[in-house]
Amino acid sequence: MGRVVVCFTLGLFINLQVSGNRFQFASYTYENKTDPATRQLYEFRKEHPEPIGLLTTSSGYPVEIRDTITLNTDIFSNTFFVDSILHLDHERVPERVVHAKGTAALGYFEVTSDVSKYTKADVFNGIGKKTPVVGRFSSVAQNKGGNDLAREFKGLSVKFYTQEGNLDLLCLNVPVFVLKDPEYFVHFAHASKRNPRTDLFDDTAKLDLLTLRPEMLHGSLWMLSDYGIPNGYRKMDAFAIHTFEVNNRQGEKYFVRFNFRTEQGIENLSSDEAIKISGEDQDYYNRDLYNAIAMKNYPIWILEMDVMTYEDILNLNYDPFDITVLWKKGTYQTVQIGRLIFNENPDNMFRISEQSAFNPGNLVPGIPGPFDNVFKSRRLSYQDTQIHRLGINRNRIEVNCPIYRKAYNRDGYPPVKDNMRDAPNYFPNSFSGPVPFVDASRPKERLWIMESNAVDLEEASYFYNYVLENDEHRDRLANNTVKLLLQNPPFIQRRLINLFYLVDQHLGEQVSNKLYRALKTDITRNPKVLRIPRLRCY
Repeated sequence: MGRVVVCFTLGLFINLQVSGNRFQFASYTYENKTDPATRQLYEFRKEHPEPIGLLTTSSGYPVEIRDTITLNTDIFSNTFFVDSILHLDHERVPERVVHAKGTAALGYFEVTSDVSKYTKADVFNGIGKKTPVVGRFSSVAQNKGGNDLAREFKGLSVKFYTQEGNLDLLCLNVPVFVLKDPEYFVHFAHASKRNPRTDLFDDTAKLDLLTLRPEMLHGSLWMLSDYGIPNGYRKMDAFAIHTFEVNNRQGEKYFVRFNFRTEQGIENLSSDEAIKISGEDQDYYNRDLYNAIAMKNYPIWILEMDVMTYEDILNLNYDPFDITVLWKKGTYQTVQIGRLIFNENPDNMFRISEQSAFNPGNLVPGIPGPFDNVFKSRRLSYQDTQIHRLGINRNRIEVNCPIYRKAYNRDGYPPVKDNMRDAPNYFPNSFSGPVPFVDASRPKERLWIMESNAVDLEEASYFYNYVLENDEHRDRLANNTVKLLLQNPPFIQRRLINLFYLVDQHLGEQVSNKLYRALKTDITRNPKVLRIPRLRCY
């Protein structure tokens, strides 16, 4: 007990020494030379100058001060220790298979345009209507704790808490995906993650799969270009990728692609700049978003939809439901829906970011949704992995709870909330249980689309020649590609360069010539090390 007194006395002594004018100056300097994320604990103390309450165990049992030390005691009779250590052993949940590294923000969506002509979805109707939202920003392949600045897809998922249930829009930072056959998503995920032998990210696996599945080429060119590394989540657009069917109150169908356009302006980073920043801060994206919101510099996106009619669909010379292709200019019109504004940081990131469950199948009346097989597979897979990660009652966790819910689902692992109390638990019934509604304007038929496995390199060629607006941009794409190829065996190098020649002769020549020069250059660099004496105990 004597040691405890010494420790507390020493703490008091230190506090006394730094009080007065010097402490006030140090506080002023600290507050003006640090960002809100760095000051989070400091700001909590300013807001709560006194302890926020008495310490208890998880069951509410008050903790006596002597129980906070276990030395020279029977630790197994110490309720506080047992409660703490058991909780530590179980506090981690499985991380997401993809999009594990991420952060979250809260805000609202405000309707700014009348889109009732296209959809009867309540969330998008009524100029000025505001709907609360939660958004999660993420990096596709990184593990939790990984590098924000890796050259890979970035995600933005938005959950709208509407009066008709939750609407989830899951988006990427580029307008196309790499695959249209869901079977190969499994293998794309494996190739993008860590090598099972080395436990390292493996560029050989990525390029091997790419060269064997050329449909991946278009989306991969987006990643290899300047679009591959945004300057933070605030400076990127986000695209829901799929083509959604929507319908109005008259039952008329339209086909749309949803796009979030950043009002902060598009900014991206070169590979060299990204490496430099990540050497100092691998959480650069997360920190930037948190600080912007904390400083009331709220990030805003405009939600648009590119629209086609049923008649437009019938007269196209390309497949508008193929998620590996862009819609061609002149075949659609763009309609603004509203503004997405994030104005609040979560008070606990695990509670919001890690427990959130975004499902592309969470749709609302007026948005029946996409038809393609990738969407159908995601609709199943996302629910399954969320059950594994969060449990069957994932939609009863606070962040996932809809505004209104009446269902016949019962029991399971917590949380169960009110478990529908004493209402009937079967349908149909004669005892006043919840009943379905009649949607008179719901289209009686849905399209059935035939998807082709053919590979069309026209999309990749269009991207290289027209989306990339100048030779400097094309040159950087070639440089980024060569950096990947240097880590690959010669037969994969040849396969990719041959593909590039099919896309555009200039692209093939650029990559081939740059690779040849790079192979002749010794790129091995040993790090500068510090020589320090070996520690010995005497």
